Amino acid sequence: MFLFWAILGSLVLLLIFVWWLYNSLVTARVRVKESWSGIDVQLKRRSSLIPNLIESVKAYATHEKQVFEDVTKARSALMSANNAKEAGEANNMLTGALRSLFALAENYPNLRASENFQHLQTELSDTESKIAYARQFYNSNVMDYNTKIQVFPNVLIAKNLGFQPEEFFEATEEEKQEVKVKF
Repeated sequence: MFLFWAILGSLVLLLIFVWWLYNSLVTARVRVKESWSGIDVQLKRRSSLIPNLIESVKAYATHEKQVFEDVTKARSALMSANNAKEAGEANNMLTGALRSLFALAENYPNLRASENFQHLQTELSDTESKIAYARQFYNSNVMDYNTKIQVFPNVLIAKNLGFQPEEFFEATEEEKQEVKVKF
């Protein structure tokens, strides 16, 4: 009789553990998705500012067509990204295109002095900071989630319950390069 109650008690404890584990993994996965939506919101905000920036710059630099085309292509790629990897690649492409656009602005002092251009530049800078924070928040949640599904004894159960690791939103090699400022 004691053996029966010991086995039953062990099964109940095991079921409670699996129930708790499943709920905590679902919560972690939802946090990852929610934090990804934060990045997505900021990337969309950034891409909605870009047409205004382009219009401000076009008035001063009509012959620099390739820069505008690159920014437009990168913005389109960002808007059509379906996952963290695609969005990361599109974001990196857009960052490079925006660098070219701001370099172009350096060649046009009147543009740099334009109040509209300065406002848009400030908005983009603010958005870049928000994207950086959202990336950090997302990556923290991914780290927590991935850790939960990979630690013992969770690893024995998590894959059977359908939990897979998430990808980090990573910087490219170009973004890791030292920025050189020349006067």
